[in-house]
Amino acid sequence: MPAPRGSLSSALVDALGGGDIDFSGAPDDDEDFHLSLFLCYELAYRGWDGVDDSWEWQLDLLRLRAELESRWQDRLHELVGPPVPADPESVPAELAAIVAADDGPPLSKYLRGRATPEQFREFVIHRSVYHLREADPHTFAIPRLGGRAKAALVEIQADEYGGGVTGRMHQELFKQTMSWFGLDLTYGGYVHAVPAATLAVNNLMSFFGLHRARRGAILGHLAAYEMTSSLPNRAYGNGLRRLGGDPGATAFYDEHVEADAVHEQIAAHDMCGTFALAEPELAGQVLWGARCALAVDNLWAQDVMDAWAAGRTSLRE
Repeated sequence: MPAPRGSLSSALVDALGGGDIDFSGAPDDDEDFHLSLFLCYELAYRGWDGVDDSWEWQLDLLRLRAELESRWQDRLHELVGPPVPADPESVPAELAAIVAADDGPPLSKYLRGRATPEQFREFVIHRSVYHLREADPHTFAIPRLGGRAKAALVEIQADEYGGGVTGRMHQELFKQTMSWFGLDLTYGGYVHAVPAATLAVNNLMSFFGLHRARRGAILGHLAAYEMTSSLPNRAYGNGLRRLGGDPGATAFYDEHVEADAVHEQIAAHDMCGTFALAEPELAGQVLWGARCALAVDNLWAQDVMDAWAAGRTSLRE
């Protein structure tokens, strides 16, 4: 487990390590908040070293997680507004409009043409928290769907998992990029190094994916990712080649250029479009999930670029 970042995460780490359970305090700040929520969520993935698997359903921890999720939802409403009803027929077009209107920080352009090796390495460390479990948060939605939307999600996820070939799994391809930078390939090995904004990106996926009630939001989140992936990943691959990256190092990014160009249409129409028609009351939630995905990612990207512009590391010291 990573080191605590405040009073709440300290209490949580202590309890998970066998100490007293006392989650009565509030988070000290964003670092404490997002690490605490991440600590809770990881129990639904691969867990923490030395922590019994039964903690995933421990009642005191679930109450804490629910309280943190309520705070997180309030922040998301402040950021992009709450979900509002939408015309199911318009969902694919609305997703395209949301993506087209996004004017987030030009991080991919910076990495393509200006980033130093050290900065690109930092970028890879940030992204490792997600990419070493890429696709997993969205896979939770599969048993919660039916019909064409389910089949479309499985089609996308099958590619993410390499069509059953271990070496082609995107999680494994990203390890090749990490290896080129000489990084630790351990799952979760850099959670301690990334700031709250990076943990927030990951917490958003879990917040959506681990709840059946937010199945529309996790589909919108995935659609936003697939619809905004090809061009940035082309830039990342070219930026890494500029720095001397070999084909193994760039394979992860090159794979996404081609795969996500196809996934974009499947995600918008076959997955989200058919889901909205099947469950029209959640059409607005799909669009909300997409807006949240882009907004939280943009906050992270801006934090990274602000740090570099100030001549300092974007990671925790």
